[in-house]
Amino acid sequence: MRSTTPASAPKHRPSQQRHRRIGRWWPAVAAALLGTAAAAAAAQPADGDAAAPSAPGYRQDDLRRDTSALQALGITGVQARVTTASGRDLVSAAGVAVAGTNRPVPRDGYFRMASTGKALMATVVLQLVGEGRLSLDDTVDRRLPGVVDGNGNDGRKITVRQLLQNTSGLHDDLPGFDTPQEYYRHRYDTYTPEQIVARAMKHHPDFRPGTGWSYSNTGYVVLGMIVEKATGHPWQDEVESRILKPLGMHHTYLPGTTPTLRRPHAHGYQVFASGERTDVTRQIVPDLGGYVSTTADVNRFFRGLLGGRLLSGAGMAEMRDTVPVAKRFEVIWPGGRYGLGLVNRPLTCGGTYWSHEGGEAGYITLNGATGDGGRAVTVSMTTSFNDFGTSLRHHKAAGDLVDRALCDTSGNRRGQ
Repeated sequence: MRSTTPASAPKHRPSQQRHRRIGRWWPAVAAALLGTAAAAAAAQPADGDAAAPSAPGYRQDDLRRDTSALQALGITGVQARVTTASGRDLVSAAGVAVAGTNRPVPRDGYFRMASTGKALMATVVLQLVGEGRLSLDDTVDRRLPGVVDGNGNDGRKITVRQLLQNTSGLHDDLPGFDTPQEYYRHRYDTYTPEQIVARAMKHHPDFRPGTGWSYSNTGYVVLGMIVEKATGHPWQDEVESRILKPLGMHHTYLPGTTPTLRRPHAHGYQVFASGERTDVTRQIVPDLGGYVSTTADVNRFFRGLLGGRLLSGAGMAEMRDTVPVAKRFEVIWPGGRYGLGLVNRPLTCGGTYWSHEGGEAGYITLNGATGDGGRAVTVSMTTSFNDFGTSLRHHKAAGDLVDRALCDTSGNRRGQ
């Protein structure tokens, strides 16, 4: 199989398109996240305290302080939501929605959730396993004969479990943009899943299946193809009917070939290696990474998943079966272990939490929930950087917010 030229005017059905050149924040996060120094516009926090009463321990003032601290690091806009065990929310926003203006960041704004969508895909796969329509031991070749082949890649030796757990060894070769000029040239490019997989087939595997760990967006593209083959439906239809509708996630959607987000939303910015900050809001994003959501919906998903509303006990046990992440990833996920579409990380107060973060050019998302789904937090930041050090500082600060929000509540020490 060979990669074909990207289409500028997509003509395929939604499940076959929308893989364009993307900012490579998440696939290569340990090698080069996103951007150099930021010169982001600042504004007074726009959190509005009337939304929810204070929770024990971590309060509205704490969330306001933490979002303002993130904005002060050079991030254009920040919004965060902590959903408590009672279902009440703490909500805060800081910075501006559009650089150079005083327009506040919407507290319930839409943003691109990026790789958080992998947890949605993993949930659908595990539901199909529970129904007997798939097996975690199925090989790729059994479901997609000949798709993964060449240069040492062998779909006969890669299982569904390994795709979910990033232990398949499939190399990532996602198209991306590294300069403002490339962004403007390629922001509307689209690729089929087959084209994305074909790009990976030009490379040798990172390791033999099951012998290592490497973050692979390509593996999740293959999973989407497997879901379509098993169900006869576009995989995003399965996400819609199995997750979004049952949980009432009415503000989570795929924009398809529409390059903008629904309103309200803050603009997303990328600071390139040159130091130039570019508004990258308008772009066509790959299906799985292209989901647009809100902090309320992301929290609703993790609470529903970990609270047992989407998977059986056996399915959740499989999802929580973790392996250590690669050493180079520990800089961003200290102590992190990867399950089937979920990341497990330690809390400073004891125990652990579950999450799946995501990074897309212009939008960085951190999230987490306690093991029983009783408490959840989501943070969305609207500036990404090509500079690893800058990105790491922002990631750590946002991770500290998640940790504090999950620690300061009763019952969090149960962790797993």
